[in-house]
Amino acid sequence: MAACVAGLDDRARRLADAFWPGPVTFVAPIGDASLVCDLARAGLNTVAVRAPSHPVAQAVIAALGRPLVAPSANRSGRPSPTTFADAVAETGPAAAVALDGGACAIGLESTVVALLDGPPRLLRPGAITRAEIEALIGPLAEAEADAARSPGRLTRHYAPNAPLRLDAEAPRPGEAYLAFGRAPAGDAVFNLSADGDLREAAANLFSTLRAADAFSPAAIAVAPIPEEGLGEAINDRLRRAAGYVG
Repeated sequence: MAACVAGLDDRARRLADAFWPGPVTFVAPIGDASLVCDLARAGLNTVAVRAPSHPVAQAVIAALGRPLVAPSANRSGRPSPTTFADAVAETGPAAAVALDGGACAIGLESTVVALLDGPPRLLRPGAITRAEIEALIGPLAEAEADAARSPGRLTRHYAPNAPLRLDAEAPRPGEAYLAFGRAPAGDAVFNLSADGDLREAAANLFSTLRAADAFSPAAIAVAPIPEEGLGEAINDRLRRAAGYVG
């Protein structure tokens, strides 16, 4: 199905063999334009394709018998929902049917790689790390400035209502706090991972952002997160939520 929709080269097939079904998305030239309308492609000559691993998503695609076009289950700019309740709260009556697949096992969105002319580009860090991708297709170039080719590339995205303060060693009065590792006591203190595990932190990121935001704090302070491995994707989401990334 993906090969009908998109022009997938050898790089895409190597990544698909390694990571599909799973959380990596390819931005590639459009194949059969009649299969994906201009609106879903933002009028571009490219398309983003992914093969999901969740059995509910696979069952829906199998029942439909053709590729499925879908947005994220959050309003533009908001934190991604990682539970059924959060998804329903985001979409409300706009969704006619809601399917409960349980809480997200990974928590972060897919990694997005542009496979167009020239070197591959990492448009959005995600659950599959830069190192895992580069081991198969070589170095990844810097992301394009064009935000339209990939979701999550707006300057302010994944944002709660409260402002974020990053690399905070401790909360200030009136702030909620997202810890990583050791955490101070407090009603509005949440720990992304008490053990300092980046995979656990990734899975908890958006749900803890939402939980902290529910306290209506003056701000949400976030502990420093290492940049290596999944930390690149976690910090990307936090910087965008804080409005730091263009």
